[in-house]
Amino acid sequence: MKTLTISIVLLCCFGSMEAQTNYIERILRDIEQNNKELQAGEQNLSAQKMGTKIENNLANPEVSYSYQYGKDDLEANQSELNVTQGFDFPTLYASRNKYGKLQNEAYEKRFGMMRRDVLLKAKELCLEMIRLNQQKNLLDSRKKNAEELVAFYEKRLQTGDANVLETNKVKLELMAVNTEVAENDAAFRTALQSLLAMNGNMPLTFDEAEYPLLPELTSFEQLRDEVFSTDYELQSVSAEKEAARKMITVSKNGWLPGLQVGYRRSGSIGDEIHGFIVGGSIPLFENRGKVKKAKAESLSADLQQQNVALRIEAELHSQFNEAQQLKKSMETYDLLLMKNTLDYLKQALMAGQISVIEYFTEVESIYQNQQKYMDLENRYQKVMAQLYKNSL
Repeated sequence: MKTLTISIVLLCCFGSMEAQTNYIERILRDIEQNNKELQAGEQNLSAQKMGTKIENNLANPEVSYSYQYGKDDLEANQSELNVTQGFDFPTLYASRNKYGKLQNEAYEKRFGMMRRDVLLKAKELCLEMIRLNQQKNLLDSRKKNAEELVAFYEKRLQTGDANVLETNKVKLELMAVNTEVAENDAAFRTALQSLLAMNGNMPLTFDEAEYPLLPELTSFEQLRDEVFSTDYELQSVSAEKEAARKMITVSKNGWLPGLQVGYRRSGSIGDEIHGFIVGGSIPLFENRGKVKKAKAESLSADLQQQNVALRIEAELHSQFNEAQQLKKSMETYDLLLMKNTLDYLKQALMAGQISVIEYFTEVESIYQNQQKYMDLENRYQKVMAQLYKNSL
């Protein structure tokens, strides 16, 4: 029977955690669909891919017609029609096509990075609203407690068992709590409005007050390997580096001659001549300096990748250490002890065992510790969201 009870409790707990995670996930999926910045980014990605394809198009065909005539003899008049098509050396099209595929991959990773950052911002807003909902619950409890104390001391004041100073003290506490409730509500509305804007102003509600379940941090090396294999920014600069290298090949192929074929018809009435045109262009000037430029850009892309990798690793170190420290700090708090102590202090106050001044001195310290814990938990959730942002 005991085993069955424990199993049911565990199932309920895991079900609740999964629901909390799914709640935020549903909001993120809505934002992914409705966010105007992402919609604009998708259109820009399509335009960039189309631009890459256009750069490898054939040149326009050329058509020319000339007519030479004299004053008297119509049959001696001459006409000429030329139709020509120029194109680059075939290997240049192949290398530009490979470069375009690499460049498109870089565009896709850049869009993936933008999508990730938008969803991370939305998740951080969700986590902030969870903190505000938790704070609202705490303030509602404080408000209820203050209202009960005001009613209790007003009765005691009428019977002469309490003085005006004690009664005013509990009234001032109620005023302070009401002010904090109003400030918390205003902060929640501001956060919700920001979330609505990210959702394209589509309807959205948020009443979650529990954080989603988080993975356990194991080792920094494991986390580093995971991030380096999934980070969109690293993948983007890596694709840009490969594209820059391929551009060197494109630039070298630019020294190959351009080709031209065509059709020519010339002559006079009844005496026409038909033929074909074969020609070419030698890139003596057009390609000058392009290989050097491509090599410099390739070196720049390689250094940029190294810089991004170093920066991301440094950020990971900082966030990993912060997450571990936050978790250790959270473990020092005994939430149940604080709750029980508040109940005991209230009972002692109403029994006349402690004064109002002593009561508020003690409960203020407990309220501050509860607030610190909520702030620590919220910061821990946000740091973990940063660490696992590439899984959004």
